[in-house]
Amino acid sequence: MQRETAFRAAGKGAARSVPPPVVRTSLPGNPLAPAAARKFVRAALGDWAELGTPAAAGLTDRLADDAVLLVSELATNAVVHAGTAVDILCRFDPAVPGESSDALVVEVSDHHPARAVRNERRAPQPGTPEYGRGLQLVAMLSEAWGITYRSGTKTVWARLPVDADAEAVAPAPQDLETHQGDPETSQRELRAAEILAPMPKRAPHDTDWINRGALTFLAEASDLLAGQFDENLVAALAGQLLVPRLADWCAVWLDDEAEGPGRALDGRAPGTRLARVWHTSEQRIEELRRLLEKDPPRLTEAVGSGAVTVQWPGEALGVGESAGAALAYRLVAGGRQLGTLVIGRAGLLRFPDEATGLVEDFSRRVALAISAARRYQRQATISKVLQRGLLPGALAEIPGVESGIVYEPREQGGPGGDFYDVFPAGQGRWCFALGDVQGKGPEAAVVIGLARPWLRLLAREGYAVAEVLDRLNQLLLDDATEAADAAAAVLAVAGGQGDPSDGPTSRFLSLLYGELVPYEGGVRCTVACAGHPLPLLLGADGVVRSLATPQMLLGVVDDETYISETFDLKPDDTLLCVTDGVTERRSGRHLFDDGDGLAKALAGCAGLDAGLVAERIRRLVHEYSPHPPDDDLALLVLQAK
Repeated sequence: MQRETAFRAAGKGAARSVPPPVVRTSLPGNPLAPAAARKFVRAALGDWAELGTPAAAGLTDRLADDAVLLVSELATNAVVHAGTAVDILCRFDPAVPGESSDALVVEVSDHHPARAVRNERRAPQPGTPEYGRGLQLVAMLSEAWGITYRSGTKTVWARLPVDADAEAVAPAPQDLETHQGDPETSQRELRAAEILAPMPKRAPHDTDWINRGALTFLAEASDLLAGQFDENLVAALAGQLLVPRLADWCAVWLDDEAEGPGRALDGRAPGTRLARVWHTSEQRIEELRRLLEKDPPRLTEAVGSGAVTVQWPGEALGVGESAGAALAYRLVAGGRQLGTLVIGRAGLLRFPDEATGLVEDFSRRVALAISAARRYQRQATISKVLQRGLLPGALAEIPGVESGIVYEPREQGGPGGDFYDVFPAGQGRWCFALGDVQGKGPEAAVVIGLARPWLRLLAREGYAVAEVLDRLNQLLLDDATEAADAAAAVLAVAGGQGDPSDGPTSRFLSLLYGELVPYEGGVRCTVACAGHPLPLLLGADGVVRSLATPQMLLGVVDDETYISETFDLKPDDTLLCVTDGVTERRSGRHLFDDGDGLAKALAGCAGLDAGLVAERIRRLVHEYSPHPPDDDLALLVLQAK
């Protein structure tokens, strides 16, 4: 994110002709945009205050919080309802005739002017994701606001009054003692905690202040919960966000997903476990856990996602906290109950209504985060199982040959586009393969799932190396044709409705395939290379040379005829086979294999066994650039003994 600033620094006595401070930025239209917008505006206001810009004298903590909250809600609306990139502008406007004060103006623009601005006034239904509170918040915080349409853009702007005589809001000294660290963070936490202050009455003018604190708390909570891929971590964060801000203690139960949607007779989901217990006093956590495990909350589906009063666990909290209020919330997302959230606070007969609604909103965010984490874990598990099925469990042992392998998919735990195999083909023959499929993910996994079994079947049927590639090329072309015909038939049935680009793509495959036949005093090796980096041979004399002839990728040209080459591996000769994730490893404008870089790296491995050669090449590839590899890495080392 880049920030553009246009102003001249000036002191308090500067002339009114000094141009007002203006900052602007452009953010991608994704869920990270609201958080980036908040950070951008707060940083800009901090810069203005530090540089002494003309209107910065009236910048108070409250005005800064209002601006940050406003830009967060407008950016959220733009991302969710327009789905385009978001442009943010923030500036100070001097007062003009008819206006009583300077103003801070915030503008949020999207590039979908045909999409109406959403101003939802209905109460959200239980289980509905919270997307932002629309223009109600804009109207509440600003003295004036509006929508401007231009060619290709739509801008929602809001004007916040700046009081030049106001004094910055500072936290009380005793509050800072209990909130060490960033005073800005301390202020936000105190305002969120104020919602639960046990006051019998609140003045009407405090309502908007309470709403600001609640929305700020929810925005920050959403930032922390978003992107967590472990449901236990989500439960831990929920406890730390609520305690001590809004409650003295918190507990989170999670329902076991494997048990299914069934319910026990008492209304409690089977397989429920107490995932997290948090208390302001760590010494009481274990005792509270033991008591809560004996008597978990029993909430039926009829209660929805609202608060339900539950028994206060007084005996676990000591004499000083023998009475208090406790509430339970069902954690529901997508119509499925995922668990239960329970909070408690000593010294209250009942929680204030403001707090009850706030925690209900918070519980929805926790449920959504848990649901997202479970989906991610399911997908990760599927990917791991799929990956195990696409690769051999172990390399076959070849008489007189030592082997080493390195395999690192770019997406850890997910199926990569590279694959390898070493297997016996019968009649004293062993075969090896190192391939790279076009694309990544499921489409690549489909091709690997076809190619590996076909390779083994053709090899064990006795086909020579070149013949295996001929037939594999034709099989890939036939399969791609059948998939394209099936997609066309589906499109025809749908009346031409659909996107042809969503159908199967051409299934290209680069492959290095070879056959090994051990004999007394060496190993005879026959290889064929189809669009793949050529193998390198490190002789016992330390000389490195490339082998095989470059040929066309598999799955591209019909009736292609492939050729193979045969050579002998003498004792201590080392054959190195790699994918393009090694040769095309990038550092700036340079590639790892520029200037025969791979051959030089292999020459430095003289005297090492196969496993050490593989590890050394892997280390050199990683060290070539400070950035992580942006492609799968696979290399196979075969060394005659």
